[in-house]
Amino acid sequence: MNMKKTGMISHIELYVSDLKRTSSFWEWLLVNKLNYQLYQKWNQGVSFSLGDTYIVFVETKKITPNYNRTAVGLNHLAFYVDSSKIVDEIREEVHEKNYMELYAAKYPHASGNNNYALFFEDPDRIKVEIVYEK
Repeated sequence: MNMKKTGMISHIELYVSDLKRTSSFWEWLLVNKLNYQLYQKWNQGVSFSLGDTYIVFVETKKITPNYNRTAVGLNHLAFYVDSSKIVDEIREEVHEKNYMELYAAKYPHASGNNNYALFFEDPDRIKVEIVYEK
């Protein structure tokens, strides 16, 4: 076992209801904004990688019950960026693309005064956080 990788996340796999919408959303965010690369693509899925970690999205037919981040399971995915300016730029595009911003009244400090963060939802309502740590 490579000790440098011990404890690192290899990958995260998420089931989604509509691969086309999901791919468009996550490619915009991960590839265009966060330096990920398209890693794999097949009929029912797509994945994006950054370094040794990758995120997989697979379309499922089992779409009920709907995803609920307040139930047991995943609450959100959070990604670092290098400046508050990048957070602001992503926020502008979230609005242009009509994605749902969360906690807008508390922007940019919804997660506390030490972070500059944006929260919004993907097409399946999975919460996404973009954070710059001061």
